[in-house]
Amino acid sequence: MYIVTGGAGLIGSAFIWRLNQEGISDIMVVDHLGCGEKWKNLRALKFSDYLEKDVFLERLLSRSLHCGPVEAIVHLGACSSTTERDATYLVGNNFEYSKKLCDFAVEHRTRFMYASSCATYGDGAQGYDDNEAELEKLRPLNMYGYSKQMFDLWLKRHGRLDRVTGLKFSNIYGPNELHKGDMRSVVCRAYEQISADKKMRLFKSYRPEYKDGEQQRDFLYVKDAVDMMMFLLNTGKGTGIYNIGSGRAETWNALALAAFDALEIKPDIEYIDMPESLRDRYQYYTKAEMTKLRKLGYDREPMSLHDAVGDCIRNYRLHDKFLGDE
Repeated sequence: MYIVTGGAGLIGSAFIWRLNQEGISDIMVVDHLGCGEKWKNLRALKFSDYLEKDVFLERLLSRSLHCGPVEAIVHLGACSSTTERDATYLVGNNFEYSKKLCDFAVEHRTRFMYASSCATYGDGAQGYDDNEAELEKLRPLNMYGYSKQMFDLWLKRHGRLDRVTGLKFSNIYGPNELHKGDMRSVVCRAYEQISADKKMRLFKSYRPEYKDGEQQRDFLYVKDAVDMMMFLLNTGKGTGIYNIGSGRAETWNALALAAFDALEIKPDIEYIDMPESLRDRYQYYTKAEMTKLRKLGYDREPMSLHDAVGDCIRNYRLHDKFLGDE
């Protein structure tokens, strides 16, 4: 059995979709569905059981989780809001919860894969290299990023990085993210804005070296992200922390133009003021260093930004489809 926490989220549901493609359906999904529509991400997927995250942890700690042998725990559940200000909540939900799951996995000699984040790199002053020796030098810009950094450092200080697999996800986008509200990707917002207004709004730049819309990010389609995850799970050498990104720095303008093209609408981009609360915590450039994963043997090239945005919009959003509805 595979246990996937955050299994109803964007990456979690995509990973279950990928397992299903491999003929795997003995999966326990763990999440918190609440009152939103995240449950829709699960409708087309095959899995054997579902537990709410608090019930799952309670049963795990009380040794009353009866699910047979566990092939791997893939821990993707977390509060991923980069604007969340409740540090106590983030420590409990993202750090303490992760420690308990890791302790269980190590005790039972079970593969443990978890989501870290490129948000741990902060403003990029120390680069974007997934080198565990440099972890202490990183300075995240927000509490979400620091909650992920805390767990990375805890693993290192307790000598566990060679027994787990950490995933520093770049800017992931794709189907199954409608539930994310304010945290949904710009690809998702582009589809909504262009469909409604025939216009796309992007933040202005507040640094002279970047023109409006020319801020750069490492964007990665969720289908490519879960392919990298499967590779790391299937190789016996995939321990430590790995960047999960495209290895390319591309502009918001390029992303917007790909969305206009997918919708066959003439480009019209409006640059708007960035909220002051974000200006000192905004990443102007990210580009994941992918050498480490490549050296391990991963040789597939991610889809181009243009093609991936086109696939997301044309094959899913335009038809209100989710992964698994193909």
